[in-house]
Amino acid sequence: MNKTVNINLAGIFFHIDEDAYLKLQRYLEAIKRSFTDSQGCSEIISDIEARIAELFSERIQNEKQVIGNKQVEAIISIMGQPEDYLVDDEIFEDEPQQRTYTKARSKKLYRDTETSYVGGVSSGLAHYFGIDAIWVRILWIILVLGFGTGILIYILLWILVPEAKTTSEKILMTGENVTISNIEKKIRDGFGSVSESVGQNLQTAGDKLKEGFESASDNISNSVKNIDVNKQTNRIKSSSQTFFDTIADIFMFFIKIFAKVIGIMLMLAGAAGFIATTVAFISANFIDRLDLGNSDILFLAEASNTPFWLVGLMLYFLIGIPLLLLFYLGLKILVNNLKSIGSAAKFTLLGLWLLSLIGICIVGAKQGLSYSEEAPIIQNETFANITAQDTLILTMKNNDNYAEYFNKSNSFKVGHNENGERLIYSQDVNLTVKSTRDSVAKIKVIKSARGRSFEDAKDRAQRITYNYELSGNSLYLDNHFVIPNDDSRRDQEINITLYLPIGSVLLPEENTHRYHTSRDLLSKTKEGYYQKVENGKLICIDCPDEDDNDFEIDVNINKDGAKLKINSEGIEAATNVNSIQINEDGVQSKTDNVEVKIDEDGIKITSDNKKE
Repeated sequence: MNKTVNINLAGIFFHIDEDAYLKLQRYLEAIKRSFTDSQGCSEIISDIEARIAELFSERIQNEKQVIGNKQVEAIISIMGQPEDYLVDDEIFEDEPQQRTYTKARSKKLYRDTETSYVGGVSSGLAHYFGIDAIWVRILWIILVLGFGTGILIYILLWILVPEAKTTSEKILMTGENVTISNIEKKIRDGFGSVSESVGQNLQTAGDKLKEGFESASDNISNSVKNIDVNKQTNRIKSSSQTFFDTIADIFMFFIKIFAKVIGIMLMLAGAAGFIATTVAFISANFIDRLDLGNSDILFLAEASNTPFWLVGLMLYFLIGIPLLLLFYLGLKILVNNLKSIGSAAKFTLLGLWLLSLIGICIVGAKQGLSYSEEAPIIQNETFANITAQDTLILTMKNNDNYAEYFNKSNSFKVGHNENGERLIYSQDVNLTVKSTRDSVAKIKVIKSARGRSFEDAKDRAQRITYNYELSGNSLYLDNHFVIPNDDSRRDQEINITLYLPIGSVLLPEENTHRYHTSRDLLSKTKEGYYQKVENGKLICIDCPDEDDNDFEIDVNINKDGAKLKINSEGIEAATNVNSIQINEDGVQSKTDNVEVKIDEDGIKITSDNKKE
């Protein structure tokens, strides 16, 4: 029976066998001796311990499992041997003195924030696929400008893909083995780049400072001799630091408040959208397809011959996953140190979203192809009893069970006939009235539909049910048409052209108003009146004369002995010395000495009691 030891390795607790612990301890001590004089020694040791802890975590199934010699030996085989360990005969007497080689590991996807412009997604993908980051960035630009999905995909990857923070993660990101030598090389490269950059900056700054000090030294040397420099410097430093710290605290306070508000808004938007999407998805799957009417989801499913539930599920993932992640992002802003949902969950959600996006694109493409061709079915009929001397009464006929309203629409609806049977109908009926030089009237009914091919479209048009009836001199046109319940919607419509002989009379009912086309003679006239057919136009016989409207004005002005009166009886104007009156009796004018009257009998003038 062996003793067990509890150890803390990179902040993670493990139960380890005593012999295994001693072996691990000697191994870590050998590593520390190897890097005693190395630059960044502490960083190298910390990263090595973190990597060993990660490997231990991958190999234990639960927290109570004890790590033994086999696990430690496996870890040492992966990590490799330090140089001091290879030459020390007293460390492991039972281990062969030879270098070990590890099997190449596959790359892992991380965000590379060290060489990033935004979130490090492009750099991480470039490392993963082994290409230059510039090509990935160009691809993002194409997706943003061309398809509009680039921003959404980038945000999703930004949220789902973890950042390469530790040295081990940065090494795994490039596909290299996480060994002692590689960790050391990575850290030394980092120190080298930093020191090089700092050296260049220091050299540049030193040259500038040297020039400045040389030019200013003579001017300020005498001024500072009598000043307590240290005292003044400390005073200025203390006051400025206090001021800027206060400003910084106030600024950070408002930044935090703004961030919390943004987090709350993201949470509310994400939660509300996700709940609404979930409710819509569940409700749609409990509703019969006929009850969905003009649902876009139903159109997608029908056009692509894809199960309705599958299309709904893809749309649910496509919309719901971003909303769920939006909620998580808002929660992460509000709650500090929020536990991650885990890499497995992130990549699962990303995979489902990408599969849904691809699926919807395929379904949309199939829907577009299903509308590629249009075909008509033409029906012609002559009305021998409607001649140039006859009157035709034109009216639309509804169905009280479903199409009860006279309202033209290109949408499809669900109704029930008099037997209670379900049916799909539309009121996309177009009416055109034209004149003809033929002696009798005729009608042309065109049923049209779209399909994947001309034959498919013609088949669908053939299955349209539309009725009309001529009873005496009255023509009844249905205000709707019906398609089979199992048929797909493909822009089915009805176009009716009524040809009337010149000289005939048409009485269109008012319910035909909404069904006229722009080429219809009735589009420029009024329904409900008798109209005579002429060549290319209709002349209304009993329409009210728009010029017969009564005009009435009443003006009556009396001021300073003057009078003006205008009304339906005529015009009257008068002063103290003369007057004039114009009405239906004629014109009459008076002064003090003369009176003039003009009427149907002629002109009469009276002056000084004499008549002429």
